[in-house]
Amino acid sequence: MSPDADHPPKRRPTRAETKARTRRLLLDAAARTYARKGFAGASVEEVAEAAGFSIGAVYSNFGSKERLFVELLKERASEQVSRATRIMADAQAGDDPVPALGRLLANAADKDPDFAPLQAEFWLYAVRNPPLMETLAEELRGPRAELESLMGKALEHVGAAGSVPADAVATISMALFQGLLRQRRIDPASVPDELLGQAMQWLLAGIAASSTTSGAPGPAHPDAPAATDDPAAADRPEENR
Repeated sequence: MSPDADHPPKRRPTRAETKARTRRLLLDAAARTYARKGFAGASVEEVAEAAGFSIGAVYSNFGSKERLFVELLKERASEQVSRATRIMADAQAGDDPVPALGRLLANAADKDPDFAPLQAEFWLYAVRNPPLMETLAEELRGPRAELESLMGKALEHVGAAGSVPADAVATISMALFQGLLRQRRIDPASVPDELLGQAMQWLLAGIAASSTTSGAPGPAHPDAPAATDDPAAADRPEENR
């Protein structure tokens, strides 16, 4: 019996697996390179070299340096929303998951402090390139839809489901998070860990409170006069109405 009989040859990766691995290595290299040199300062050649590929690998997988960065933004956003979704799913009945969400946001802010400046830099770049801004908006709709679903569950938790659109709460949450991250970078002491969670609690508490005070008008009193479309009716004696 051949000595290799107990060790069959390793399966060769499929083309799809090879492509996925290449994309993964390029995204990781892009994150490191952009963090070190900024979006404008990093070149396609540097990203490719850091990943161990030719520049053709970047173009064949992403099309351009800009699309590579958009994919990186999309991936980071999806990762954060997925972690938040798991926190919501793991919360026991009656438990408040918002403090855990706040800690998640604080960890995301501090684990990758270079990413917020990169987002700001790319936003300024995209503002001056409308087609790229459209691409960015399109690619981020997926993570935003995930966040919308998460905010729907959060609204259910505070008893405010259906009181406001979950997509609007998702938009506000994204803007709130991004703004607090930038302020934390400017003045860390002004945005302590607990503030990120408190901000979400205040937002959801305000929505819950408004939903209980701005409901539909209750039934009319039995002795109240019937509604009328006649503007002069209110000026006439009751027996003549």
